[in-house]
Amino acid sequence: MEASGDGLKVAYQGCPGAYSEAAAKKAYPSCHTVPCEYFETAFQAVENWVADRAVLPLENSLGGSIHRNYDLLLRHRLHIVGEVRLAVRHCLLANPGVKIQNLRSAMSHPQGCPGAYSEAAAKKAYPSCHTVPCEYFETAFQAVENWVADRAVLPLENSLGGSIHRNYDLLLRHRLHIVGEVRLAVRHCLLANPGVKIQNLRSAMSHPQALAQCEQTLTKLGIEHREAVDDTAGAAKLIAEQKLQDTGAVASSLAAQLYGLDILAENIQDDTDNVTRFMMLAREPIIPRTDKPFKTSIVFSLEEGPGQLFKALAVFALRKINLTKMESRPHKKKPLRIADDNCSAPLKHFDYLFYVDLEASMADPNAQNALANLKEFATFLRVLGSYPTDVSEA
Repeated sequence: MEASGDGLKVAYQGCPGAYSEAAAKKAYPSCHTVPCEYFETAFQAVENWVADRAVLPLENSLGGSIHRNYDLLLRHRLHIVGEVRLAVRHCLLANPGVKIQNLRSAMSHPQGCPGAYSEAAAKKAYPSCHTVPCEYFETAFQAVENWVADRAVLPLENSLGGSIHRNYDLLLRHRLHIVGEVRLAVRHCLLANPGVKIQNLRSAMSHPQALAQCEQTLTKLGIEHREAVDDTAGAAKLIAEQKLQDTGAVASSLAAQLYGLDILAENIQDDTDNVTRFMMLAREPIIPRTDKPFKTSIVFSLEEGPGQLFKALAVFALRKINLTKMESRPHKKKPLRIADDNCSAPLKHFDYLFYVDLEASMADPNAQNALANLKEFATFLRVLGSYPTDVSEA
């Protein structure tokens, strides 16, 4: 029964036709699939005997780890009993009779509207600056490269949601330098059009990370459905423009002011310690110093084999250089590698890049020697920036 899944009920997150359902069918070909609205619902389905198994995504060769599911693995007492790899092949879909030339856009929502947390971070980093909203992260990179803007302030990681993988990838694609960091406390509010009460709301709209950060609170408020868009402020703008009466936005108090929405509830994040770290980017690096706390961000790759990562970390440990962050990301230029072993079917696994933050300045000879040592055996090494550590209150 286990091999084919005969009689097994397998939970997955998403609507019928989702990639997760295809993965469930690949893992258990004869199973009965159980669609779940959220990742946590799939965990609960197995715990409560509604389903026998759950098949949920853990990482993608381009998008990286799904941090939400790593967090849920700690919160619940389920066990990983197997893995399945699925090639994701996207298709462009439209209603019958519609031609590609008839399409004006793919379904999406713009990012970086006025009132976004990124704008608040930019104002904290450069209080007297003129902000330039950009529709996408890459547009912000291009704005600096093309001299439309002098700096870019973009999110890099959140204390609850983890890293913003897209910006890590863009750091490699572009030649901008990290020249600073700023930490911003994220205080989510539930917004709605004037006159709408909490009991009128059936759905909440926001960025996926914002929805995940407020999931328990929204459930307690009786809001059942979630709609993910690319930006918190964009959700507020959309609700205001369409005058939605049954949908609220999870966004900032500034977004409420800008778009004329009422604040129905403040500080609705499940964890009060919710801080996003933003990076400040420029065309030229700053000159590192040793008279105040500095941080250096690097990215490197290694040959495959046991002990290689240990060897790389020893470069810093032997010089007593503290690491404040380490993240592995699939190498986008060669994300899959065929393992050379004796199995009849060759194994496929990801080839990784390692992003590391050091508590050290590149003006310090100790840090220079460490990177020189790492460069001797790393297959790739790049310094993304050496910049002052943000020690201010978030």
